[in-house]
Amino acid sequence: MIPKVYKEVIDLGDGRQITLETGKLAKQAHGSVVVQSGKCMLLCTVVSNYKQSDVDFLPLTVDYREKFAAAGRYPGGFFKREARPSDGEVLTMRLVDRVLRPLFPKDYHSETQVMIQLMSHDDEVMPDAMAGLAASAAIQLSDFPFECAISEARVGRVDGKFIINPTRAQLEESDIDMMIGASADSVMMVEGEMDEISEEEMTEAIKFAHEAIKIQCAAQERLAEAFGKKEVREYEPERNDEDLAKKIYDMAYDKVYAVAKQGSSKKERGLAFSEIKEEIIATFSEEELEDFGGLVSKYYGKAEKAAVRDLTLNEGLRLDGRKTTDIRPIWCEVDYLPSTHGSSIFTRGETQALATVTLGTSREANQIDMPSYEGEETFYLHYNFPPFCTGEARPIRGTSRREVGHGNLAQRALKGMIPEDCPYTVRVVSEVLESNGSSSMATVCSGTMALMDAGVQMKKPVSGIAMGLISDSDSGKYAVLSDILGDEDHLGDMDFKVTGTADGITACQMDIKVKGLSYEILVNALKQARDGRLHILEKLTDTIAEPNTDVKSHAPKMVTKTIPGDYIGALIGPGGKVIQELQKETGTTIVINEDPVTEEGIVEILGTNQEGIDAVLAKIDSITFKPVVNSVYEVKVIKMLDFGAVVEYIEAPGNEVLLHVSELAWERTENVSDVVNMGDVFDVKYFGIDSRTRKEKVSRKALLPRPPRPEGDKPRGDRKPRPERREK
Repeated sequence: MIPKVYKEVIDLGDGRQITLETGKLAKQAHGSVVVQSGKCMLLCTVVSNYKQSDVDFLPLTVDYREKFAAAGRYPGGFFKREARPSDGEVLTMRLVDRVLRPLFPKDYHSETQVMIQLMSHDDEVMPDAMAGLAASAAIQLSDFPFECAISEARVGRVDGKFIINPTRAQLEESDIDMMIGASADSVMMVEGEMDEISEEEMTEAIKFAHEAIKIQCAAQERLAEAFGKKEVREYEPERNDEDLAKKIYDMAYDKVYAVAKQGSSKKERGLAFSEIKEEIIATFSEEELEDFGGLVSKYYGKAEKAAVRDLTLNEGLRLDGRKTTDIRPIWCEVDYLPSTHGSSIFTRGETQALATVTLGTSREANQIDMPSYEGEETFYLHYNFPPFCTGEARPIRGTSRREVGHGNLAQRALKGMIPEDCPYTVRVVSEVLESNGSSSMATVCSGTMALMDAGVQMKKPVSGIAMGLISDSDSGKYAVLSDILGDEDHLGDMDFKVTGTADGITACQMDIKVKGLSYEILVNALKQARDGRLHILEKLTDTIAEPNTDVKSHAPKMVTKTIPGDYIGALIGPGGKVIQELQKETGTTIVINEDPVTEEGIVEILGTNQEGIDAVLAKIDSITFKPVVNSVYEVKVIKMLDFGAVVEYIEAPGNEVLLHVSELAWERTENVSDVVNMGDVFDVKYFGIDSRTRKEKVSRKALLPRPPRPEGDKPRGDRKPRPERREK
């Protein structure tokens, strides 16, 4: 039986469309949708167990995978099968998860899985921009308890004009690359990179994307209506006891408020809050605690959150005693690690990041091999968040999604300030050693200093700051918090990270937890973030004002040289013999790449010894040496023959040419040794290829004064012509 298919079309402008389709594929899933734009097709399925899990959180998994078959390709590696997700896929998962998770009910704890798969690829369509739309559309077709439709859109700007879901080619020319997630009435997530734009420009980009998202949300609702909107499933809600909640609130609020007002360290207030909680728990019998389950801890947490928020809104004070605009004390240091190519420490309050820089050739570039994109990164940043940085002990099971996301944010913040002509592949690694507040922004700051310490000629230094927001819709009060603590991240209504130079924003990441946040508050928050960012930037430049003029003595020096493509083979040699011996003799690393456009050879020479680098350059000059007709060159006799001397060009050792006996001197030369000897150095003139011998011709005599003719020797023009031969 042919299935009934339901479709909705979204017009993106410029002749581009997105189609939502359901009813054909994966009908046993609780919700299934195919999202298509051009030849790009995403299949999204959602399933949620009907039985509540025995946990106090939503066990939601968002999975995004790109199938190599979608692009007509095979997976790389030995096993021809898709394996663990790439960093690009993980970043897309995070973008979708951050928008979906807050819209499920707080007491919904059923295991839920959202699977998004790239089934067909189009070079002109970036699939990650449609992943959020696909996830929400599938959920709208299900019976999940979910607040409202959402969508995500990428916004770029080319020649001052905003574009929704630009192509990769357009993105190369764009000064903005932002992903915005929103419902029809509220922006919920922003992440991206920019080319030093202003706060007002960033806000305009968000507004532009939100208008497109409203259209996409309406299309989802129409599709669900046509398909037959399902009744929301019933589930067992969490137990609540309003009387108990009020009792604990009354017992805890004033005490927590008093402790919070003291302005103490993380450890001190943690102990104080724990004592208050233990005192409250002690007032209940074991039978009552067993009967209440986890309600006592839950309601205490709510009372603590309310007290801390009210302290900030009412008195402008924060947990550590700061005012809303204050930045924690900062100290920095560069060149801390003696053997790295560059290093720095950035400490802000109880957050510390140690960054290192390693310089290499194009061989060390980070290769990206995804069905939707193939390429390489010559600048990349890795972020590590070990458990000891928060005083915890837990197993380390590979790189977490959080580490991938935070590292990518810091990489985006810095990469625009790496000069285009930087000859190195640059790897930055941030080791977070302490964390109470944004370690990703500490990574940006330590990364900036480590790059400058390594001698990377950054265009401008970059700093970053994490901001928070506490608001009360009833009273209209709100407070924007600069340089938030970990606790403030948890209890606030918005946390956003902003990085930039003194001239504008380079990257951002926002998660907005309240509905209908006004753009006026957003702009004010961004401007306060700018003030904090500039304060931190001043601390960085006080430590290291500008990049070191050269790399460290133990760091490799990089020289890049372009050679004609015809000489690539000669430099490599048969079986790589020439280049391997040259690397061994000079202690350098030599990498040769061919420019696909000009077909020239790009030779990278990396070494710590300048003499070795110079020796490689000399060898390259020798191999690629091509004398110019009618030019004069200095040569040295390296071999004596009966009919001439073999000479070597001084400026290109190894390049030899025969100086014929007839070109030694104007006088007739019987013996070559009468004119030159082994080791003699003199000038010759190069005449190119001799038409008679088909060999290169050089001459010594051409540079010597011509001797006068003997008396009585008539010039050729004065001689009588020879009589013509008679024909027989």
